[in-house]
Order: sequence, then C-alpha cells, then structure tokens
Amino acid sequence: MTDAPTLRSDFRALRIITTRWEDEDVYGHVNNVVYYSFFDTAVNGFLIDATGTDIRRLPAVGLVAETQCEFLRELNFPGDVHAGLAVSRLGTSSITYRIGLFQGESDEPAAIGRFVHVYVDRADRRPTPIPDVVRAAVEPLLA
Repeated sequence: MTDAPTLRSDFRALRIITTRWEDEDVYGHVNNVVYYSFFDTAVNGFLIDATGTDIRRLPAVGLVAETQCEFLRELNFPGDVHAGLAVSRLGTSSITYRIGLFQGESDEPAAIGRFVHVYVDRADRRPTPIPDVVRAAVEPLLA
C-alpha cells in the first residue's frame, strides 16, 4: 500500500476502540482478523457520528467490497487502539478509506488498512450514488 497518510498525525479523524480479552490469541497479541473488525468499527462508527443518523436506515447502504491490511507491529490487550481515518478515493458509488491503527503514544502505525465501501440500493442491491449525507461527512477526510 502506497497511499498516504501513514503517521498518526497525518490522519484527519481518530476513533478510539478498546481491545477486549477475547481479541488476543494464544500468541499473546491481538489476532489478525480483529484488525479487520477494527477497520469496520472505525469507519461505521465515524459515519454514524459524522452524519448524525443511523446509516443502516438510509436508502443506500455501504457494503464492504475490499479490505487489505499491512501488519507492522503487534497490538495488545488491554489497551485502546486509535484508528486514524482518511479517504483516498471518493467516487460516485464507492469510498476507499485508509486506516491507521495506533496503540500507546507512538506516531508509527501498528497496521495500515484499505477498506472499500460500495453503495448499493437497500432493496435491489444494485450500485447507487453515495448518499449526500455520507458524502458530506467523508469529504473532509480526503487525503
């Protein structure tokens, strides 16, 4: 992944996610699949807060079409994870997010993720334009 930003200070929005006991695996660190859950939680939590609406009730909903993660160092329980959010591409019916996961005071990420939402009509699941309320919420995150 070569999209900027990379450092915590580069991201325009940060969301806090608290790790849970069950997030750690037998190797003593947060399991890799949990990172993807953090991406989903950060993006959708941001959208709910930034739009002031329950995004699940909009006529168009964002479905995850692609995810990717570059693991750089371990995350651990207990501790908060700061998820930095940026938008690297804002299309007609899709949004590509760049997400940095940070723990502790480090400006260096533990992981960098790519997360793509494609908006579809709630009823027929066909691609449709991003709702205006969502577009307005994510435009300030354009990297």
